[in-house]
Amino acid sequence: MSFTIFNLNRHLSDGLKRHGYAVPTPIQEQAIRPILDGRDLIGLAQTGTGKTGAFVLPILQLLDSRGPSSSIRSLIVAPTRELAEQIHAYIRKFSDGLNLRFCAVYGGVSREAQINRLKQGVDVVIACPGRLLDLANEGAIKLSGIEILVLDEADQMLDQGFLPDIRRIMKKLPVNRQNLVFSATMPREVRSLVDGLLDNPVEISTDYTMPLTTIAHNFYRVEPTQKSSLLKSILQEVQVESALVFTRTKHKAKSLARQLENSGLKATSIQGNLSQQKRQKALDGFKSGTYKILVATDIAARGIDVAGISHVINFDMPGTTEAYIHRTGRTGRASLSGTALTFATSEDVKMVKSLERVLKEKLVYQQSLPVAGSDNRQKTAAEAYRRPGVAAAPLKKQPRKIRGKRSSKRNQAMAFDFGI
Repeated sequence: MSFTIFNLNRHLSDGLKRHGYAVPTPIQEQAIRPILDGRDLIGLAQTGTGKTGAFVLPILQLLDSRGPSSSIRSLIVAPTRELAEQIHAYIRKFSDGLNLRFCAVYGGVSREAQINRLKQGVDVVIACPGRLLDLANEGAIKLSGIEILVLDEADQMLDQGFLPDIRRIMKKLPVNRQNLVFSATMPREVRSLVDGLLDNPVEISTDYTMPLTTIAHNFYRVEPTQKSSLLKSILQEVQVESALVFTRTKHKAKSLARQLENSGLKATSIQGNLSQQKRQKALDGFKSGTYKILVATDIAARGIDVAGISHVINFDMPGTTEAYIHRTGRTGRASLSGTALTFATSEDVKMVKSLERVLKEKLVYQQSLPVAGSDNRQKTAAEAYRRPGVAAAPLKKQPRKIRGKRSSKRNQAMAFDFGI
């Protein structure tokens, strides 16, 4: 199947060819036609599966075919500045030749510049809820002409507490409009919102609860105090082209990036306390290769779309299996292979069992790289952590390929359980 089945206009078709897109992804294959037909839609898919293209391409086609307008006609709401800017960049990439205007609206940057852009007239606004509501309440942005509404990453908007803002935004929109909701997961609260928002929607699901098959999943059993040493050893001794490292808190992301940088590694962080300018600088540096390692929290990392990430490292275990799938889905994208490394402590026993069910296999723990022991001899983090009375199974040699390179003996798998 190719994009030709959608009969997109010449400018969009040329843009797809120019940027090397020949075959639609599963979510695009299933979503584009219903959107072009004017249907409401809920799309569930993993990160990296082409959700942005699934709604941007048909929206551009529809708006272009309807001719010029003096009002904002499409509103795309995203939970983070990075995701809003990513969508904005995608629209800019495919809008050549189309008589459409667009802008991104989010906090952390000049309000005046955004207001001036809106005064010039735009067809599509990509916005984060907070700044959008501020401008709407001031009368700087009018939403009465919206024809197509998109809520992207709806589950993350729930996690960030944006659902009350979303409901306030809905009250400012016309009743008759097309509604599209995309999400990586579908918690109960989001389902409730969707049920009240969409009219006889098309529902699309592309194995959104399953991990990508292009990712190798590796787990390290480690004490909390040894995580930093283990991470440094991995980054210094394993062939890591680029790594996205997840922590639980903003403070830890900042402090861990500084530790890695002090160890001679090209690392930076992206977290909510940074200004938009500094966040964008860190992200641009990671994309360009100035930094090989980007440390981030879940919230800050939503919307990071960087090609060729070789490793995702869960320095802190995610809180849900859905979050694990979303994090690890940042590697192994576009049919490339990737590696996910997860550090597991005694507090993560319940999540380990949940991940075994999702991955459909008994977890095999990697033999950790050497870290310094308190008794001045080298011992592995796994050995240091092994709970009293829990014996290790015999060493099972399971060489893995990491970006085409056979793993060393120190990275061959050691299987043992948590004693539960």
